[in-house]
Amino acid sequence: MAEPASAFPLYQAVQSLAAATELSPWTLAAAVGVVFVAGMVRGFSGFALSALVMASLALVIPPVELIAVCWVLELSASVLMIGPGLVKGDSILAQASLPIVFGLMIGGLVGQPAGLWFTTVVAADVSKAAALSVIIVLAVLQLLKVRSQFLATKPGLWFSGAMAGVATGLASVGGMVVALYVLSQGQGARNMRASLVTYLFANSFFGLALLLWFGMMDGQALTRGLVLTLPCLIGVVIGKMLFTPRLEPYYKPFCLLLLMGLASAGLMRLVLGA
Repeated sequence: MAEPASAFPLYQAVQSLAAATELSPWTLAAAVGVVFVAGMVRGFSGFALSALVMASLALVIPPVELIAVCWVLELSASVLMIGPGLVKGDSILAQASLPIVFGLMIGGLVGQPAGLWFTTVVAADVSKAAALSVIIVLAVLQLLKVRSQFLATKPGLWFSGAMAGVATGLASVGGMVVALYVLSQGQGARNMRASLVTYLFANSFFGLALLLWFGMMDGQALTRGLVLTLPCLIGVVIGKMLFTPRLEPYYKPFCLLLLMGLASAGLMRLVLGA
């Protein structure tokens, strides 16, 4: 006579994790697969982890519950990408353009409160559709090699940071705006990737303050984030291994197409949900 499924250690472990995260076993399995793939993309590109998780899991887990989970995953990914090179002296921090990172953060601190205020006067779907449409247009212009001299100036840097802050407050897509700015600077792939990773790491502390302020970082979110951290970090390691000199020439086109895909998927969800 076959043993009941509950007798198998793996089955029991899955059930225990599902109970701890307050998710069904199937939803937990889907989340593990999604964060693994999102981790790979994050390891290669330096961004897009949260955007991919939100785009893929929002139908089975309420987006408001995913925000704090994504913070845990983003911080874990950033520490893994930044930490190992500190001892050897070839860290992500050494490769990043710190003036760009600081300028974007300063602009974001000004822009995000404005974006949150705009949410009180602009319909959420309208603001998100506008932000996503702008991202698509700017990504297309970069693919066509149309450059703006204004973005190469300090006012252009601060303006981009402020717009990223506004986009975060309005539609939670500020990271995509930052990615567009960094990609527009014409730096090497390693410098662009390092700047994105450094920005996301530095910005995570401001993000934690907001999550605590609004009561979104609770025990449930922390437990889910910790359970999903391992598959996410395995993906990050694989993504880092894929970032090789042979693939660096394809880095910028990949990132721009990724941004266009994410923004287009977001617009489709808005249209289908309307």
